[in-house]
Amino acid sequence: MSEVELPPEDAARANFYALLARLFYAPPDRELLQALGGAEEIAADSPGYGLSSAWRDLKSAAGQADADAVRDEYDSVFVGTGKAEVTLYAGAYLSRTALDLPLVEIRRFLAAQGLERKGNAQEPEDHVSALCDAMRHFILRSEPDVQREFFERFVEPAASRLCDAVIRCEHVNFYLHAARFLKCFVELEHTAFDMD
Repeated sequence: MSEVELPPEDAARANFYALLARLFYAPPDRELLQALGGAEEIAADSPGYGLSSAWRDLKSAAGQADADAVRDEYDSVFVGTGKAEVTLYAGAYLSRTALDLPLVEIRRFLAAQGLERKGNAQEPEDHVSALCDAMRHFILRSEPDVQREFFERFVEPAASRLCDAVIRCEHVNFYLHAARFLKCFVELEHTAFDMD
């Protein structure tokens, strides 16, 4: 399917998913931190969601961050030596039974939509970055029913629990703000899907 011209709010959603995919795939370099620190504000949103304040905090953290320190934080929290303090894989946060393996279900869903893992991809499809990137694709293809199903089955339950794990972690600074922004964004997405 080809991409269509999007309304501004859907273009913004796609851009936020792209940014989140990038932030959680690998630590941001100096250029990305500077660009994020200088990004425009988000207009105040509905009470209770806090997306604009979470965005402001993320921008501020990026503007003050040292790229080397952020890389060390990412490696310490999400990579670690041995077992990572916080895992970025949805399979750890989604329910599992012998007949319900999250990675397999995600792969089936993506394959049914004509998406497959690139040969050079280093992470499996249940990595939070891959989930965000898939949502970006579905938005760009203007497929609201597919967006809703993928979001409700995989993105929302995994991202919410991942963000809670990051927020509870004692060794985060920049990623505390990234997780809070992701959590607020997911909550706002949930509300928007409920209103459709």
